Amino acid sequence: MRSDEILRKLRSLANPESVKGMARYGIGPENALGVSVPQLRSIAKSLGKDHFLAQELWESGVHEARMLAAMVDEPAKVTEEQMERWVWEIDSWDVCDTCCSSLFDKTGLARKKALAWPGREEEFVKRSGFSLMAALAVHDKGAPDDLFIGFLPVIERESTDERNYVKKAVNWALRQIGKRSVVLNRAAIESAKRIQGIDSKSARWIASDALRELTSEPVQERLRMRQSQMSVGERKKNKKEAASR
Repeated sequence: MRSDEILRKLRSLANPESVKGMARYGIGPENALGVSVPQLRSIAKSLGKDHFLAQELWESGVHEARMLAAMVDEPAKVTEEQMERWVWEIDSWDVCDTCCSSLFDKTGLARKKALAWPGREEEFVKRSGFSLMAALAVHDKGAPDDLFIGFLPVIERESTDERNYVKKAVNWALRQIGKRSVVLNRAAIESAKRIQGIDSKSARWIASDALRELTSEPVQERLRMRQSQMSVGERKKNKKEAASR
């Protein structure tokens, strides 16, 4: 299916009332159609992966087409130049988070950009760095704890940014890291306590909100269960290896 056909389909699904609702959540209505995320995911599933199509959809400038572009692009074909161009052109939190959690986090450059982008001044570039950290904490199952421990000083450094879309992403990254494992939970809690001591309204909010979740009994119980399951799995693996010797 060509990009012009997809754009026609998106426009046929346009919902002006949804556009009004999006504006209330800080999403500019100028290029938005009001197509829901479930509808976009359904379209993406029917299209499959197509790098060239993704480029055309992004270039259209249509809000939902850009979200769809991130859903259908092929991570292995995404270049650093493309990532830098797209992140520079992002102008809303939902396109930012869709790019980071549906595409950028699956590229070979994800870890590099998660460390680099938080140091940039542009609001959505900076948010993209922390959104990437959060996405990697959820999706990169094989990543070592050391990777995420390395993100914590960056989170602490940028916790004084008062911009809403930045501070919420900083908080999101800290919470997702702290829910990944027992070791990272402890490290994230210690990081949040250091952030709590910073003389900044944004830092205090980030820390208190993160500590509330990371120290909660539901999170602690899930981590204990996960740790127990990993221990059982490790014991079984060791027994199997011993038996094969």
